[in-house]
Amino acid sequence: MEKFTLLESQAVPLPIEDIDTDQIIPARFLKATTREGFGDNLFRDWRFHPDGSPKADFILNNPVYQGAILVAGRNFGCGSSREHAAWAIADYGFKAVVSSFFADIFKGNALNNGLLPVTVSDEFLHHIFSAIEKNPAARMEINLENQTISISDTSEMTYFEMDPYKKICLLNGYDDIDFLLSQKDIISSFEKNRHFTFNPLT
Repeated sequence: MEKFTLLESQAVPLPIEDIDTDQIIPARFLKATTREGFGDNLFRDWRFHPDGSPKADFILNNPVYQGAILVAGRNFGCGSSREHAAWAIADYGFKAVVSSFFADIFKGNALNNGLLPVTVSDEFLHHIFSAIEKNPAARMEINLENQTISISDTSEMTYFEMDPYKKICLLNGYDDIDFLLSQKDIISSFEKNRHFTFNPLT
């Protein structure tokens, strides 16, 4: 996976609550088994008419809003546990999603695929939406090392929680196997220094 350290970018606002995984990537597009190409159908039914033409009023079709950060309403990623939702968001080009609450399974899937879910308070989320409304080119900075997110236009900043193990993985671009391989020397040393006691009665 790509290392995630510091992300400074404009943001795309999607102030809708309870966005479920079927809205993120409809079930009819789950036939592929690789991660590539899912971004084409991200929010498919919101982005496109049945004939495939784009809906002009949907935020992703508005060239004014750009960036690698998606800012969404509360309870993002609820519904089914499909990992494809995280694949679609990452494949589209987003590197982080900001919300005031994430469904647990989606959050885990996102972290496993190098997509950073940043949980902020409802108040700070409102401040982000307000800043983007005033200036669509407003930028945000997400510092994973310090676990902070800030709004450049207003200089507002807040901290976010992060699982220590997943933080190490994202900072280094590790998946679970990569992490184990990075600990190979430590594991080998531990095994060499273990002392076994043989008990014939057990």
